[in-house]
Amino acid sequence: MKQIISFFTVILFTCYSCKTYKPQIVSSQQIFQEGHVDFKQCHASTIQSIGKDSLLACWFGGTHESNPDVVIWSSYYANGKWQTPVQIADGILADKRYSTWNPVLYQHPNSDSLCLYYKIGPNPREWKGYVKYSPDKGHHWSAAQALPDGILGPIKNKPFTLPNGTILSPSSSESKEEIWKAHVEISHDRGKTWTIHPIQPDTSIQVIQPSIVQHKDGRLQVLCRSKENKVMSAFSADQGNSWGAWQATNLLNPNSATDAIQLNNGLFMIVYNPAVAGSNWWEGRTKLHVATSEDGLHWRDKLILEDGVQGDEYSYPTIIQDKSGLIHITYTWNRKSIKHIVLK
Repeated sequence: MKQIISFFTVILFTCYSCKTYKPQIVSSQQIFQEGHVDFKQCHASTIQSIGKDSLLACWFGGTHESNPDVVIWSSYYANGKWQTPVQIADGILADKRYSTWNPVLYQHPNSDSLCLYYKIGPNPREWKGYVKYSPDKGHHWSAAQALPDGILGPIKNKPFTLPNGTILSPSSSESKEEIWKAHVEISHDRGKTWTIHPIQPDTSIQVIQPSIVQHKDGRLQVLCRSKENKVMSAFSADQGNSWGAWQATNLLNPNSATDAIQLNNGLFMIVYNPAVAGSNWWEGRTKLHVATSEDGLHWRDKLILEDGVQGDEYSYPTIIQDKSGLIHITYTWNRKSIKHIVLK
């Protein structure tokens, strides 16, 4: 009887802890300072834990977004310090140079090889997916490999790995007619081959850049940037092969990227811009918040990361939780730097 009481006490305490959990900032710093790097603008970061107290971050940087001189940069975090950024990928194809876009770091749990997914092309309507591999935690990279025709790779947020090893890559497409559609690319052989699984393609809902989380009952959920002024969501009960109808969360979305994960305590956490779209695509990116949820649809703000003024841009967040339980968030800081926030 005492064991049963003890069990339910643990469950009740865990539930209470989830509801009352409020993240706290442990550290906040820019990965590099404006004027100390070989590019004028930067955007679209990704971050990966690569060992005890060590991190790797990547982003694209150059004169400005879509310029052919935009390449992929990376920086190591070790001994409490971010190192000088180095270039690790470019957009040179044959004898022509294109811009690079949206790097995404990913490592399969059963592999020693780190993957860098990114895009090459003049714009998001004509880009193609590429991947590089590193056997030594990002110190050296293979030559770029084009992904199969029609496969774009993870568009902004990390692939999700199921317990059986299946990889679900959250992806999306933007047509020349400015029509947005989300889909998932699934691989059962660690990225050698892929199949495309659309997410409600026959609706008028326009979404891109999904992130994937999994619920306790096994259902998968995507959370997407949209043209609907809300973060949009859909669920799958068959490991991502098919998806239900789009549902609006209670989170505002100004046509700007988000990222979400499930924390070790069971809560879902998202980083997002709490605004609606303006007349220009960059409007609504002056504030950046952190919210948590128990069901993935109803969210509560827990932390303000940025509260800027007109003209500021704090956008394209990415979020991970390392093995020690610390939460790492990186995001674009006024296109001049990438900011790194650590939460507990």
